[in-house]
Amino acid sequence: MQNLAEDFSSPFHTEELPTGSNILHDPALNKGTAFTMAERDALGLHGLLPPHVSTQDEQVERVMDNFNRKDTDLGKYIFMIALLERNQQLFFRVVMDYIEEMLPILYTPTVGKACLEYGHIFRRPRGLYLCAEDQGRMEEILGNWHYQNPRIIVVTDGERILGLGDLGANGMGIPIGKLTLYSACAGVPPSSTLPITIDVGTNNQALIDDELYLGLKMPRLRGEKYDAIIDEFITAAHRRFPNAVIQFEDFGKTNAFRLLMKYRDRICTFNDDIQGTAAVTLSGIWSAMSLKGEDLSAQKFLFYGAGSAGVGIADLIVSALVHQGMEENQARSLICLLDSKGLLVKSRIDELDDFKRPYAHDIEFITDLHTAVERLKPSVLIGVSGQGGSFTPDILQTMADINKGDAARPLIMALSNPTTKAECTAEEAYKHTQGRAIFASGSPFPDVNMFGRTYCPGQGNNAYIFPGVGLGIMASGARRVTDEMFFAAAKALSEKVTDEDLALDRVYPALGRIREVSVAIAMAVAEVAYGLELTDHPRPTDLRGHIRSHMFSTEYPKYVASAI
Repeated sequence: MQNLAEDFSSPFHTEELPTGSNILHDPALNKGTAFTMAERDALGLHGLLPPHVSTQDEQVERVMDNFNRKDTDLGKYIFMIALLERNQQLFFRVVMDYIEEMLPILYTPTVGKACLEYGHIFRRPRGLYLCAEDQGRMEEILGNWHYQNPRIIVVTDGERILGLGDLGANGMGIPIGKLTLYSACAGVPPSSTLPITIDVGTNNQALIDDELYLGLKMPRLRGEKYDAIIDEFITAAHRRFPNAVIQFEDFGKTNAFRLLMKYRDRICTFNDDIQGTAAVTLSGIWSAMSLKGEDLSAQKFLFYGAGSAGVGIADLIVSALVHQGMEENQARSLICLLDSKGLLVKSRIDELDDFKRPYAHDIEFITDLHTAVERLKPSVLIGVSGQGGSFTPDILQTMADINKGDAARPLIMALSNPTTKAECTAEEAYKHTQGRAIFASGSPFPDVNMFGRTYCPGQGNNAYIFPGVGLGIMASGARRVTDEMFFAAAKALSEKVTDEDLALDRVYPALGRIREVSVAIAMAVAEVAYGLELTDHPRPTDLRGHIRSHMFSTEYPKYVASAI
C-alpha cells in the first residue's frame, strides 16, 4: 500500500491511508462528496456520504451559495475557517477562484474583528500556543506539531494587532490568516506552514475581564523576562525546524525593530510589518511616479506615524533613492515623519527611539499634521498612524493646493488597518482633491464614480509581497533574508502593473493575478539569494519551473484502486 498520507500532507503518520470517518476528518485528505464510487469502495466510505458524486466545481458553487447567505463578514469568516478545517483543497480552490471577495474576509479588515472576538468564536485549535509558563520546555512543545518540516513560521506576541493594539492570545488570528494567504496567493503547501502565538500576558483590561478570554490573565512581560522567552523560542524553533523562515508579525514598536536587528544575522527571519509593508508601499510609489510623470527623487514625503511600519517604509525609500545615485543624507532629507508628539526633529533627539533618530531633521518642531502639510509641502502623504479619519478634508484640500500643475498630483496613502483605522477613505481622497489624488490604502475600498470617471483605488496589501518572498526563500533555500530581497520584491510587483491598471489610477495589479505576481516576486527573491551566495543550492536552469515545483495544487488527490 502506497503511503499517500505523506504524499498529501496528512497529519496521520501511519503507513496506510486512513479509511472511513478518519479520512473524512482529515482536511488534507478529505474530498467530501467528491470521492468517487471506486474510492468509496476502497476506503470504506459507502453510507457515510450522499450517493451523488460531486465535481469540485459543484462543491465550489455550493460553498459560495452558503457563503453569500451569511449576513455578516464575521459570519463569513467563521464559515470559511470551518471549511478549511473540513476540506483543505476545496477551501483553497474557493479562495483562489474568488480572491477579491475572500481576501477582505480572511484577512484585513474582517480578521481584525475575528481577533477581537477570538475567545468567543473559538471552535478548533490551530497552530501552536507558547506562553510565559512554558519556559524551559519550548523545544519539547514545538515537537508536538504534527508536521515535521514546516518551512514558514509566522509568530506574534499579540501586542500590536493591526491598528487594534494589544489583543494578547487573541492575536492568533493574524498568523493563521497570514499563512492562509501564503498558500492561497503563492501556493506554499499548507503542511509547510506553522502559526505560533507567544502569550506573554496582556495589558488590555477588557480581555482580562472577559470570562471567555483564552490567554494568560496577567500584565504583559517586559525587559529581561520577555527577552528570555523570545530567545528560548528562537533557539528552540531554529533547532527543531532548521529549514524554516521565521516571520515576526504584529509585535509592538518597542520590540519590532529591536528583535529584527537582534536575530536577522543569526537566523532566516524578517518582519512583515517593517519590510513587507515597506516593499508594497515602495512599489505603489513607483507606480504612482508613472502616473505623475515624475521621478522618485523629485518627491517630498511626509509620514503620519513613525512606528516600525513608517520607519521601515522610509528606510526602503532611502535605499531606492541611494540606488538611483543619491547620497544617503540627501535621501533622508526628503522624508519627514510625525509621531504622536509631533515632527521628528533634532531638538527631540534624546527622547526618540534609536530607529527614529536618523529622520530627526534640523527644522522647526510642528505638533499637528495640518500645519506640517502647509509648511513642508509634501507631494506624498503616507498614513501609518492607526488614527482613523486623521486625513481631514482640510488636509486633503491642502495637499491638492500645494501640488498643482498639469502633471502634479498628490499621492495619498492611507495604509492603517483595519478599515476603521484608515486615515481617510478613497472617496474622501478623491472628493477633497477634486479627483486629482492618486490613492492607495491598506484596507480595501470600492471603486469611486466621481468627476465623470471611475477611480479604482489601489490596496497596498502586504499579501502582494510576503507570500512571494516566502516562496522564493523556500525554493532557493536561502539562509538569510535581506533588504535587497524586499527591494527586488517591490520592483517585481511594480513591473506587474499594466497600462490598463494605470488608466484606472490603480497602482497595484488586480488581485486576480496575485499568483502570477507571487511567482515573479519569488523569482526575484531567489535571484538575490543566488547572487549573494545566501544558499548552498546552485541556481536551477529553469528558475520559474523550479519555483512552480514548490507550489501545491488545489486538485484533489486520486485514491484509485491501484494506489491502495
